[in-house]
Amino acid sequence: MRDIKEQEVVLQVGSERVRAYAALPAKPRGGMLLIHEWWGLNDWIKEQARRFAQENYLALAVDLYRGKVATDPEVAHELSRALPEDRAMRDLKAGVDWLTKRPELRGKKVGAIGWCMGGGLALSLALQEPRLSACVIYYGRLLTDEANLRNLRCPVLGIFGDQDRGIPVESVRQFEATLKKLGKQVEIHLFQGAGHAFANPNNRRGYNARAAEEAWRLTLKFLERWIG
Repeated sequence: MRDIKEQEVVLQVGSERVRAYAALPAKPRGGMLLIHEWWGLNDWIKEQARRFAQENYLALAVDLYRGKVATDPEVAHELSRALPEDRAMRDLKAGVDWLTKRPELRGKKVGAIGWCMGGGLALSLALQEPRLSACVIYYGRLLTDEANLRNLRCPVLGIFGDQDRGIPVESVRQFEATLKKLGKQVEIHLFQGAGHAFANPNNRRGYNARAAEEAWRLTLKFLERWIG
């Protein structure tokens, strides 16, 4: 196991101070912005940050809920509904600022990854943030309109389950087809028999260990190509 430093970060976003969690390897190959599920910045997201740090990516996870963490789906649903997307974008762009200004990342690339709610936000961020060199979407809400996707500047990896009732296969394929029509770099993987949030073992009914392991391998392969 590599020596990983953990650090609580405070981002200045306008007049607000927003906290974040960072996992720092000794010699990062690049940076990764992590965008949490609708549960909030919980222990699982921090664990993912450490996993990326073990692969020599400096990982930062921004707390979009301002300290609130849900364990109940109804609370998580309310927190996600109450999150203004424009505020979330400001927070995430502040996270990109923090990563790109780190001296150990000078001359290196930065990507973003999100799960569930965070997957949709990762796509939204990639459409607005030219400093991203890669975007990874784990079963997040998709846009399929050409006018919206035309602004995408970085390669996209999409990880989905074919049994996900919230993100139907048809919308995933339409998303893929639209990006290819626009000449964008896109890589989509649909896992057979996997539903929503299949990569999180806390999802006791829907966790799929085989699919989660393969998705992680594909994620690292994608990032090695586009981040370093």
